[in-house]
Amino acid sequence: MKRPMKRISILVLAAAAGACAIASMAFTAGGAGDQGSPIYGITIPAGYRQWELISIAHEAGDFNDLRAVLGNAVAVKAFRDGTLPFPDGTIIARLAWKHTPSAANNKVFGREQSFVAGDATNVQFMVKDSKKYAATGGWGFAQFKDGKSADEALIKTCFPCHEPGKEHDLVFTYYAP
Repeated sequence: MKRPMKRISILVLAAAAGACAIASMAFTAGGAGDQGSPIYGITIPAGYRQWELISIAHEAGDFNDLRAVLGNAVAVKAFRDGTLPFPDGTIIARLAWKHTPSAANNKVFGREQSFVAGDATNVQFMVKDSKKYAATGGWGFAQFKDGKSADEALIKTCFPCHEPGKEHDLVFTYYAP
């Protein structure tokens, strides 16, 4: 009688492990499925939320958002070492959230002074491949909202916007150790 129970235990364990593996696939895909950005074909890199923080920013005006800039290992090393141009394989992610006043924090402080990340607005990526993206300074661009790529018209605005930053290899962000 012990043998059938042992087999059942092994089968249950194997089934549970398989279910966990299948369930985790959806999370590692990054939510964009196979849909790449128009023009450049960039998809959301798996695990990008675990990349290291490069810098943060508050963009006022029409955007009024808070931004976190993350980088893959190649990007982080280049930022830390001050390497320009950035090497091929560099991927920079920019996550943005609405810049939202915090009523709860302001109540504690006794005045209006606290802001937090509100609703997510989008995530953008710059991917360095000097041969593949030679026409756009060696960079490919992508923007996603709710896991779906922005349309071609919006993606076409990325390179012209970054072009004035030629002296810093089209990257606006500076490393903030």
